[in-house]
Amino acid sequence: MTCLRHIRNIVIAGIMGLNPLLNYSQTEPVRIGIAGLTHTHVHWLLGREDRDDITIVGISESNTDLAQRYMDQYEMPMSTVYSTLDEMIEKTNPEAVLAFGSIYEHLEVVEKCAPEGIHVMVEKPLAVSNEHAQKMADLAEKHNILLLTNYETTWYATTQYSLQKGISGDLGRINRMVVNDGHQGPQEIGINQEFLEWLIDPEQNGAGALTDFGCYGANIITNMMGNEKPISVTAIVNTNKPNLYPKVDDDATILLQYPTMTGVVQASWNWTYGRKDMEVYGTEGYIKTKDGSTLNLRTEEDEPEKTMGVNGYEGYPDDPFNYMARAVRGDLPEKWVKHDLNSLKNNLIVVEILEAAKESARKGETVIIKD
Repeated sequence: MTCLRHIRNIVIAGIMGLNPLLNYSQTEPVRIGIAGLTHTHVHWLLGREDRDDITIVGISESNTDLAQRYMDQYEMPMSTVYSTLDEMIEKTNPEAVLAFGSIYEHLEVVEKCAPEGIHVMVEKPLAVSNEHAQKMADLAEKHNILLLTNYETTWYATTQYSLQKGISGDLGRINRMVVNDGHQGPQEIGINQEFLEWLIDPEQNGAGALTDFGCYGANIITNMMGNEKPISVTAIVNTNKPNLYPKVDDDATILLQYPTMTGVVQASWNWTYGRKDMEVYGTEGYIKTKDGSTLNLRTEEDEPEKTMGVNGYEGYPDDPFNYMARAVRGDLPEKWVKHDLNSLKNNLIVVEILEAAKESARKGETVIIKD
């Protein structure tokens, strides 16, 4: 099947006069396959308005009841659903696959897609362990595919504005960041059983709140620091609700130490309300984000904070699916694909941070990160 796919792409590229690795039609929607439906972020894709940039050609999901429920909800035919990823790939020939299963299953998705030349985007974080992450990266490099990771906060204008201001030096030297993410708890907010089963399983999710929400802070801080690793990681985790989450943590605090900056990641299933916000402190100003489009900015010592609405990067895609489509078509700057919040480079470091945090919490000591 790999050979046939390669021949097909070369033939089409030859007809169009384009590089087969980039794009054979700027107007043709990218053929998207979905691997799994148990991660409820999939509603973001299934409920998305048709924008002519992607088309869903197939879904792999072994849970027929779950698939039927979602197909009914979105008025999609059950003929779109296949019981295995292998069958979906063979029958629908996707150009890219988006993974919406457990974090543990990300490796298998890449193992099946990469040899077929199929690009992959997974939901955050990239992998459950350094071992899985490195195997995925090796496959992506060997078969020359995109391997991207999606975070909800990537598409917040406040995230993009804060990074732009911090990286450009407009806030002076960044010396402290605090990133807060989480909610009241997965059971408390009523997520569906199929999602809950793996989210509170330490093997399938890698940890509890530490993985689920710690990855957001690790992702953003890593990007702010130029995708450099921290010197050390120190973490404290707790299970404050053992009756609900007996096998995983439900609260994690992670300290990331850099040569001149301290990052604080507060990830919890114990917040009063759901939140995804952060504080960025520099020597010449600071930012406190309030939501996806509003933040407080202070740049003068004798002036108060000012609340302002902001826009994201000019020309940057506004959601992960448009990003994936444009990346597959070669319609994004290389520096974005290789270095931004979605990039493999960033997310290999994120997994390393999360693994170090788990080790630190387990041993009760700071973990030094090696180059």
